[in-house]
Amino acid sequence: MPDLTLPDLSAVPDPLRVLIALGLTGLLVILRFDAERFNAAEYDDVDRWGRPPSLLRRLAWYTLGIGLILLVITAHPSASTDLFQGLGDRLGAVILGLAYGAIGTTIAVGIALYRYHRVRFPPARAYPGAVLNATATAFVDEAVFRGMVFGFLLMAGMEPNLANLTQALLYALATRLGAPGRPWYMLVTALAIGLAGGWLVGVTGGIGAAFLGHAITRVAIFTTTGHAGLPKARGTEAEEVDKRQQTPDGWRVLGSREPTRDR
Repeated sequence: MPDLTLPDLSAVPDPLRVLIALGLTGLLVILRFDAERFNAAEYDDVDRWGRPPSLLRRLAWYTLGIGLILLVITAHPSASTDLFQGLGDRLGAVILGLAYGAIGTTIAVGIALYRYHRVRFPPARAYPGAVLNATATAFVDEAVFRGMVFGFLLMAGMEPNLANLTQALLYALATRLGAPGRPWYMLVTALAIGLAGGWLVGVTGGIGAAFLGHAITRVAIFTTTGHAGLPKARGTEAEEVDKRQQTPDGWRVLGSREPTRDR
């Protein structure tokens, strides 16, 4: 059996351990940019040909992300404080996280009403995988951007508000929701998630509240739109295509014009 224990870096000088953690954080940011290739995060959805996302690729993305996060926590001499890799204030994390989730749920309903003019519930069989994807994505996003990136920016001497804005902008870019043809409101939502999460981390001293609210928001977006975070362009949903192929309201299909025995 291979040895799966994390390496012991206690004998490594602290400055070198910080550099190792910084390098691993860079790999995590690159991994987030590549989520589409792994069918993870917002891209946990059927493709344009109706094929379901690859389970193995999604699991690979979750495993790589969580594994690298554990390596950063092991490598950095004080990850729980400097990089906010902890719950922070527990009571504050629960209360503020639930409040964040309530606001996120309201935004999700607004997105559904704007895009579909109704709440578009997905089939029940899609919930287990979607909840797993939402939870894993929220954990990776908060640990990397609101934890590591935000923490390293503060360690570099950046003003907290500017550091929060910087990590939020980097996060919005990493989701690739600003690419042509993708809905603008999802890019705004990603930016809001980044800013709100960074503020909560600064208030509570950990990623607990940001993770809880982010996970609730992602689950709410899936529940109200049927997508993991990337609603399709107008006119391309299955029900919209079917509606265009149906007879318009008030019309009826006439029978054959060939003569029959009754005519």
